[in-house]
Amino acid sequence: MQLGFRIAVKQLLARKRQSLVSLSGIVLGVAFFLAVASLMIGSENDFIKRLVDNSPHITIRDEYRNPRQQPLEKIFNEGAIEIRNVKPLNENRGIRNYERILHYLRSIEGVKASAVLTGQAIISYAGKDLGVTLNGMLPEEIKTVTSVENYMLEGSVDGLLSNPDGIIVGADLLQKLALNTGDQINLITNTGQKKTFKILGKFKTGRSTYDETQAYLTLKRTQALLNRPRRINTILVKTNFPYRTWELAEKIEQLTEYKSISWQEASRDLMNTIKIRNTIMYTVVSAVLIVAAFGIYNVISTVVMEKYRDIAILKSVGFQSSDIKFIFLVQGLILGLLGCIIGLPLGMVFMKLLMLVKFKPPGANEIVSMPVDWGITQFLIAICFALGSSLLAAYLPAQKASQVKPVDILRGGAW
Repeated sequence: MQLGFRIAVKQLLARKRQSLVSLSGIVLGVAFFLAVASLMIGSENDFIKRLVDNSPHITIRDEYRNPRQQPLEKIFNEGAIEIRNVKPLNENRGIRNYERILHYLRSIEGVKASAVLTGQAIISYAGKDLGVTLNGMLPEEIKTVTSVENYMLEGSVDGLLSNPDGIIVGADLLQKLALNTGDQINLITNTGQKKTFKILGKFKTGRSTYDETQAYLTLKRTQALLNRPRRINTILVKTNFPYRTWELAEKIEQLTEYKSISWQEASRDLMNTIKIRNTIMYTVVSAVLIVAAFGIYNVISTVVMEKYRDIAILKSVGFQSSDIKFIFLVQGLILGLLGCIIGLPLGMVFMKLLMLVKFKPPGANEIVSMPVDWGITQFLIAICFALGSSLLAAYLPAQKASQVKPVDILRGGAW
């Protein structure tokens, strides 16, 4: 093996220019793979982090995932029946026994839950009527299950504790109404209730649809406005294990029968888009390494063609077919290892340069930098793919070299 290794190195050095070109392809392939993969993974992690941090991990609503089974369906469970024009009874909707559900959720370690009553209202001011979604919550729980406090431009959520007749509104909505913190606004609901609130603060999350339509106020005031005393229609849940909320949501739904939506389910389309994007990214970037592998194939194939007689001599003095194959596989492995050794630091330089790029997205208030991920995953993938493609490129010419028949070559016959 030691002699075979020395022969492999000597043959690579004998064709320095071709070997350097092949090596450069692997180096650049590894470097670009790292840079692009780290950027794509970083952007994915940043997106998911924002999604997870800015949304409740689980939302329990006062509705059922499937329609309730009708009595006729229960009686003739296996029969061929058809039910038409079934109209649900009018009822004061809401989550029943929500106190027990909250007690159960809060008994789970690492879980925070809060009762919410959401409803629609109209803000009437200076001849403008704008729709707004009311989020009635206990002020002390707003910060535990929402991230609105992190986006406050003026005021604080704690202001609702001292002033129950206050409201916190999105900055974009206030801009439309030409209002500011400290002003008064009138809310009108579909029940005919009308009340004046003082603006205690404004927030800006960067999501225009949210900042233009959402408002927070105390739970009791919302229940009075919507004429739904002691009722809630939503429970927001935050956990310390956000990536395992799917199982918890299913368990909650089985226990309560109310529809429980995890953030993964609510963002299923976005998550599928991310998976498709990652597949495209890995395919495109891996193509660079595949092209570089063809350079290795070309170099080793040329060496095999030029060294038929040398291979025949080696076989005639006792080298086995496996020894000949080992020599050329070692050449591919050497190029792959050197490509990783040089390509990984070069890729880290590219990653550092990407982190220095800063820009201001349209509509944003802050300058952001490229989200680059430094996890070990993309490093391992780059190493495995580079070594794998190098060995695969070397295998075919190595297999061809191992099949050389020394008698035919030494006699000058065609191979």
